[in-house]
Amino acid sequence: MAVRIRLKRMGAKKKPFYRIVVADSRYPRDGRFIEEIGYYNPTTTPTTFEVDSEKAMQWISKGARPSDRVKALFEKAGLK
Repeated sequence: MAVRIRLKRMGAKKKPFYRIVVADSRYPRDGRFIEEIGYYNPTTTPTTFEVDSEKAMQWISKGARPSDRVKALFEKAGLK
């Protein structure tokens, strides 16, 4: 099972916000997930980004790979 840390799109049309979830890579983008570890809202000024760093690092240590966008958000937040 390939576990990914990725964004799950929420919100209305043209007003997205995202939840950061840990999911099996075979599941659809907005489908089932294992655990929610944070959220990201690019529509606010400044953008809102909140993540449980302990859970994120725990999942990464177990072998979960963050998506490219989540990896960039983690670097901005100072994780890893």
